[in-house]
Amino acid sequence: MARVVFDLDGTLIDSAPGIRGIANGILREEGLPEISLAEAHSFIGHGAGAFVAQMRAARGIADSEQERLLGTLLGRYEGAVGLSQPYPGVPEALAALVAGGHVLALCTNKPEAPARLELEYLGVTGDFGVVVGGDSLAVRKPDPGPLRAVLGAMAEGPSVYVGDSEVDAETAQAAGVAFLLFTGGYRKSPVEAIPHDAAFDDFADLPALVAAHAR
Repeated sequence: MARVVFDLDGTLIDSAPGIRGIANGILREEGLPEISLAEAHSFIGHGAGAFVAQMRAARGIADSEQERLLGTLLGRYEGAVGLSQPYPGVPEALAALVAGGHVLALCTNKPEAPARLELEYLGVTGDFGVVVGGDSLAVRKPDPGPLRAVLGAMAEGPSVYVGDSEVDAETAQAAGVAFLLFTGGYRKSPVEAIPHDAAFDDFADLPALVAAHAR
């Protein structure tokens, strides 16, 4: 049995279209040009606050508007849940891991409440016993604190972290946890430039990789 901890955005779900939709609604209200899907991808990874900061910088919005726009973004998150889609094979891979006796958890920089809504939408809420979001603690990834908090709330056992980005790789390294890189997410660097124990682009491969690399 292994403790399998997942990132969310860009790993289990493609949430960029929904987040982009929220952001563009805000920008339209501000009378500013919308962001592209590529921009949305590049802004995701460090939490909602960082997303808003990068969105502001891209559209020349003053720093003084950060908290107002962040509050608006967070208030509209729930409406974007239905626009997120699981990557192909995710539900089947999660079911296979649970059937194999592994224990699942979530460590994401998305705020905790929207993250739980995404799991509910996927129909896997009961499979994730521990959920730590970007606002659950005073620190967020790549600080290892959130991942350590997740593991600390679980029974002892070999562990692996599954993510899609440089942030996830740095988090796993800092926490001393094996890292499996999903290459189809929101990474900004070539696969070979991101430290990982194994990389995959097909979730059908995940159960075997967990068995081989969890430590």
